[in-house]
Amino acid sequence: MRRLATLPLLLAACLMLAWSASPAHAEAEAKVVYHADFADPRRFSAMLTSINNMMNHYENEFIDADVRIVFVAHGIRFLTDDPLEGTPFAEDAALAEQRESLRGRLTSLNTVRGVKLELCEITRSEIGVPTEALYPNIEAVPSGVVRIAELQQQGFSYLKIE
Repeated sequence: MRRLATLPLLLAACLMLAWSASPAHAEAEAKVVYHADFADPRRFSAMLTSINNMMNHYENEFIDADVRIVFVAHGIRFLTDDPLEGTPFAEDAALAEQRESLRGRLTSLNTVRGVKLELCEITRSEIGVPTEALYPNIEAVPSGVVRIAELQQQGFSYLKIE
């Protein structure tokens, strides 16, 4: 009688083990790096949509995700409200019109969804943007392109929205 009582527990344990080893659940963590080095707010909006859709998928499938955006060159435009006048990255009419919406979506991906934001220190220092002028939670990296290469060596998938 005692053996029959443990049979349901053993069966449940076997099913849980089989479920966790199935291909759909085999990957412990998704690792993705997006490269933002462009000026076009429409393109940045498309990137934010892509990341949001990706995060929805991973959350629905119970997959942990480490998603990062590395900002280089023109990408700095999307990390500050400073119009960057007198720099190669100066705000244009399209960005001025969409800035509030883009900032809100980016901030939500960062604070709610855990997407990490990394900015090339070479870009920031060359145009003299003070770190206080940047949005919160931005990590400075010595070189954006080096950072992307490092992340790829660590198994991150590389994506760039065209």
